[in-house]
Amino acid sequence: MERLTSPPRLMIVSDLDDTMVDHHNDPENLSLLRFSSLWEEAFRHDSLLVFSTGRTLPMYKKLRKERPMLTPDVIITSVGTEIAYGKSMVTDGSWVEIMNHKWDRGIVEEETSKFPELTLQRDCDQRPNKVSFFIDKSKAQEVTKELYQRLEKRGLEIKIIFSGGKALDVLPKGGGKGQALAYLLNKLKAEGRLPVNTLVCGDSGNDTELFTIPNVYGVMVRNSQEELLEWYAENAKDNAKIIHASERCVGGILEAIGHFELGPNLSPRDVSDLFECKEDNVNPGHEVVMFFLFYERWRRGEVENCDAYIASLKASCHPAAVFVHPSGAEKSLIDTIDELGKYHGDKKDKKFRVWTDQVLATETTHGTWMVKLDKWEQTGNERKCCTTTVRFISKENEGLVWENVQQTWSEESEMKNDSNWII
Repeated sequence: MERLTSPPRLMIVSDLDDTMVDHHNDPENLSLLRFSSLWEEAFRHDSLLVFSTGRTLPMYKKLRKERPMLTPDVIITSVGTEIAYGKSMVTDGSWVEIMNHKWDRGIVEEETSKFPELTLQRDCDQRPNKVSFFIDKSKAQEVTKELYQRLEKRGLEIKIIFSGGKALDVLPKGGGKGQALAYLLNKLKAEGRLPVNTLVCGDSGNDTELFTIPNVYGVMVRNSQEELLEWYAENAKDNAKIIHASERCVGGILEAIGHFELGPNLSPRDVSDLFECKEDNVNPGHEVVMFFLFYERWRRGEVENCDAYIASLKASCHPAAVFVHPSGAEKSLIDTIDELGKYHGDKKDKKFRVWTDQVLATETTHGTWMVKLDKWEQTGNERKCCTTTVRFISKENEGLVWENVQQTWSEESEMKNDSNWII
C-alpha cells in the first residue's frame, strides 16, 4: 500500500469464491480476465484491491496457481482472522495480537468435540484462529446457540459464522471479514489515506459483516447464497448503498461500479476495436494493457490478419527502440513486431490467454515514463510470467512512443523456457 501517498480513489474489497472467481459458469475465466484488464488499465495506479476470503492462506495460494488472479494490495484470509500485505504477503502482527485476545484453540476443539452434529473440515481449512466444520443447515442455529454458551463459560470471547448453507466457523470475537475491514479502514485513516470510496462484494453468509461497515457501498452478486439474501431482506433492503446485482460474480462487481458511479466499468476486453480505444490523457498503463490484449487476440486469430495493424504498432515505436528478451538477447522492437506477423492464429483453439498484473507507471523525467508489470501467458495448463519494464517517451502530436521493452523471467513463473515467447 506504500505506493499510494494520497487517499485511494477506490478500494474494492471482494470475496473470492463465487464472487470474484466464478467456479460454475466460467471454465475459461473470462469474467476474471475482464475484471483484471479493467483494474490494471483504469484503477491500479490510484486505487486499492483487497481480497477477503474464507480460504486459508495456503488454499488462497493454491487458487492463485489455478486461476489468472491479480495480486491484491491486501489479502484477508481465514474469514477475517489473518491480514497480509503486498506481493510478499507480509503478516500484520498487530492483527495477530488482536486475534489472540481471549482465544484458546485447545478449548474450542475440546468443546466442539462434544457436538456430533459438527464434522471437522480438512486440515488445510484449519488455522490458528479459525476452527472450521460442516453442519446440516437444520442444526446450525441450535448448535450455534449452545456452543456460544459453553465457550463463554470457559472464558473465551468467540464468534460463530454459518455460511454456504453448510459451513460453520468458530473465530475470535474480534475476527470476521467486517472487523478486519474496519481495522484496515482505521489503519488507512490514521495514515491519512482513507479511501474516497469503498465497494464491498460478496455472495455468502461470511460476507454479511462487510455490508454492515458504515459509509461503504456494497454489492451482493446475483448468485448470492440464501443466508445473505435473507439478511439483506431483513436489514438492508432500503439501504441505497447496497444492491443485489442482476449479474453474477464479476459481472455484478462491474455493474456496481457503474451503478454507484465509482469509475469506468467497461472492461478493455469488452472493446471490439482496440485501436479505436484511445485515452484523452497520457496513460502508459492503458497502452500496455491494450497492447498485450491485442497480442492475445492476434495469436488466437480473433483479429483480422491485417498489415495495417502491424504497421500501426510499428509506427508507435521509436526507430531505435530495443526489446530485451527474457533470455537476455537484444533485438530491435520494430523487428520483433514484424516477427509477430508470422504468429497470427498460432494459438487458436489452444486455450491461450494473456493478462497483465501490477501495472504501475512512473514519470521519471518530464515526458518519459517507466511502466513495470508482470505479463502472464497461459496455454492450456502451462503458465509463464515475465517481469516487464516498458519505457515510453511522450511526443507532441504523436502521443506515447515505445522506446524500450525489457523482460526477465519472474520467480512466480512455472515455466522458464524461451519456446514461443515473442514479447
